[in-house]
Amino acid sequence: MSALDAALARQSWSKVTEDAPTSDELLPLVAAAGRVADHSSLRPWRLIELRGDDRVVLGEAIAKAQSDKSPSSKPLRAALLIAVVASYQKSDKVPRWEQEAVASGVAHTLSLLLDEAGWGVIWRTGGYTRSKAVAKAHGLKKNEELLGWLYVGGKPQGKKPGRRKSVDARDLLTRMPAKK
Repeated sequence: MSALDAALARQSWSKVTEDAPTSDELLPLVAAAGRVADHSSLRPWRLIELRGDDRVVLGEAIAKAQSDKSPSSKPLRAALLIAVVASYQKSDKVPRWEQEAVASGVAHTLSLLLDEAGWGVIWRTGGYTRSKAVAKAHGLKKNEELLGWLYVGGKPQGKKPGRRKSVDARDLLTRMPAKK
């Protein structure tokens, strides 16, 4: 499958099975995703695997962030969550927004690669990604922000992914306005 075919076929899978790629299976995909455009090669990102009881800890942190009494069950929706972390580096040349764009690019590329490898993936976020309780649960440093999680699992047999409308590129690709 070409990169174009993979991008055109990508869908979000809100429900996945308990199957998940191993750490060893993830490594080449992460290495490939890390090839995104990265001004000054700062690598302003990192990924954190959450499996098993890690997901319970996250559910407790989300509950704390939202002042809920019982842990959130959201992290239990997939056997593997991959936390996407923007890890900002000091730079006179590369602003913070550009470093966050690199981290986002890595996450999106990884989601494409996982989908192409046969895994169901959805990128989930929430206001609590910026909470102290969730940051602490992930061991984030002062220079880091959580951008969300890739929920990864098997694609259920007989189920369809989430709906994704096609893009009319003519509406989104324009020319620079003529000089007046």
